[in-house]
Amino acid sequence: MKQCANVPIEIEIEIKHLLIFSLFLQLHSSAPPGITSKLSCMGFFSIFSKEKKKELDKGLEKSKESFFAKLAKTVAGKSKVDDDVLDNLEEVLVTSDVGVETTLRIIERIESRVSRDKYLGTEQLNAILKEEIVGLLLENDIEKANDFVIPKMDTPYVMLVVGVNGVGKTTTIGKLAYQFKQKGYSVTLGAADTFRAAAIEQLEAWAKRADVPIITQKMGSDPAAVAYDTVASAIARKSDIVIIDTAGRLHNKTNLMNELVKIKNVIRKLIPDGPHEILLVLDGSTGQNAFEQARQFCAATEVNALAITKLDGTAKGGVVIGISDQFKIPIKYIGVGEKIDQLQVFNRAEFVDSLFPDNW
Repeated sequence: MKQCANVPIEIEIEIKHLLIFSLFLQLHSSAPPGITSKLSCMGFFSIFSKEKKKELDKGLEKSKESFFAKLAKTVAGKSKVDDDVLDNLEEVLVTSDVGVETTLRIIERIESRVSRDKYLGTEQLNAILKEEIVGLLLENDIEKANDFVIPKMDTPYVMLVVGVNGVGKTTTIGKLAYQFKQKGYSVTLGAADTFRAAAIEQLEAWAKRADVPIITQKMGSDPAAVAYDTVASAIARKSDIVIIDTAGRLHNKTNLMNELVKIKNVIRKLIPDGPHEILLVLDGSTGQNAFEQARQFCAATEVNALAITKLDGTAKGGVVIGISDQFKIPIKYIGVGEKIDQLQVFNRAEFVDSLFPDNW
């Protein structure tokens, strides 16, 4: 869509969403009652700021360029979407780290379109792909977050953050602390990854940057003891949010699960319904390895939220589509840059819009 004169980009983005939604309803005329209000609650119609939209576009630049370079070869010399195009498209999606299961679902949806519209041309493939991916992701009613907000509670909201070393876990915690503080919340951090001295030092540095208090103990201390002290301190401070780092290892799922159970049990001595969120951080640049980590952590503990990092430095942004589709756990946050403010709340419609060029 070309920008119209004197029309703010925020309004253009909203118009795009309305057009996509209109097409979605035309394709699925049996949409259940109340879907409009449901989409509104999911943030489908929320308006990104101009800065956020630019940041997301830039963060997905490599993924977009890689995906559409492959797609252009797929349709070269073709006048309509036929079996060869669909076979090649399947390969493009799989090699773009969308994942086999999600790829097959997308291909099935496009095949259904082709069977209805006999003379579907390849020039329409870009628009069709966008519509079908948005439609597919909308079927999973799991999107919870519209902004960096938490439920109103009488006690601190407790987040445990898990993930293997190197995925950007500590960085994500620092960015979360900053974003929540910007929204007016008081935040307390806990350095319960006591197996690596570097983990404690890194989190202390992020706490300083975000200007929030942090609870630490010496390396080798009991992680559950650190978690207990962190929550006790947060209660005393009347903090709104507690974010606790945990050990970044997965070589022994039994030990990991036992450790997390112990941490959860000590938290519940102070806050019976805590922890309220177990956030798994995945490195988007690892592609299919991120799928495997998600499977293993979800088997080991009660993950109920996901964050995907490092999307700005990779051409593997398609992994977000597959993970959002396959895991019945909401992707809440995505990392699109190294700066402290470059963590965004995941919005599926905005993500797909940024992954596709305006003209192709």
